[in-house]
Amino acid sequence: MDFDNQIKIFRWTSILEGISFLTLLFLAMPLKYVFGLPQMVQIVGMAHGVLFIAYLIGAVIMFRPMNWTNKTLITVIACSILPFGPFYVENKYLKA
Repeated sequence: MDFDNQIKIFRWTSILEGISFLTLLFLAMPLKYVFGLPQMVQIVGMAHGVLFIAYLIGAVIMFRPMNWTNKTLITVIACSILPFGPFYVENKYLKA
């Protein structure tokens, strides 16, 4: 797989992971705890979990091809636990 495709895949993974996290926090969780509808958390939570793991694996895979420092890799990984962090990563580290 060529480098441009790797970046494109990681960019989309980052965007989708960020969207899934925000959906979980601001839609699914209120539906569960305010309206007593836990089904959305099960669905969105599973999707977010898969995307979260894909994001972490992608960050480690992109470490060398992107010539990131250890500090950058730690920043990219830390952004995975912040609600808008993946969008920051996509904008700061993955723009062409």
